[in-house]
Amino acid sequence: MGSYEDTYLAKRPQELCHMCGRCCRVVTTSKSYEELKALQAQNDIGACEFLKIFEPYPSIEAARKVDKELVDNVINLLKEDGNYDESKMTFYGCKYLQDDNLCSIYEERPVLCRHCPSTPWSIVPPGCGFEGWLFMERENAKQKVRKAKEDLLELQLLKQKKTDEEFLKKVASVEHKILNTIELYKKYGSYDW
Repeated sequence: MGSYEDTYLAKRPQELCHMCGRCCRVVTTSKSYEELKALQAQNDIGACEFLKIFEPYPSIEAARKVDKELVDNVINLLKEDGNYDESKMTFYGCKYLQDDNLCSIYEERPVLCRHCPSTPWSIVPPGCGFEGWLFMERENAKQKVRKAKEDLLELQLLKQKKTDEEFLKKVASVEHKILNTIELYKKYGSYDW
């Protein structure tokens, strides 16, 4: 299996970007602002990079004034997943986004910007050019996990029929690899697919 760069990012069709600036204008993370500040104090690269670029809006309402549809979309998606906690919710805006929706530090932009949208489960603004592609990527990942689960069931049946120790070791090795594949998608709900 190739690296993250060689797989997901290499096939991401950047030409789908509408260059509307919405994904830079209103952003949120799975961590609260306080958690990000604590990670920044520990020199966490991701937190340092994020807080170097994005400034928090003073409130959810302030972010809604910038892009109500996007803010409400994020909140609704998190509520559907049971992951919404208003006390931890902070929206941010990029310091470097210009009025023409272009980035003033584009050539030097950090990795987190270069990788956006970073996973098939990234929440993008409604109408984003990546919406359909991200949906298909999520479905492909789910299919991969479902196939892995089917293979796991077949191996379990095969183990019941075989007693050869060497063969059972090989089966255990394959089972371990399959379980690792399923685990990779755990935070996205792979055990529920």
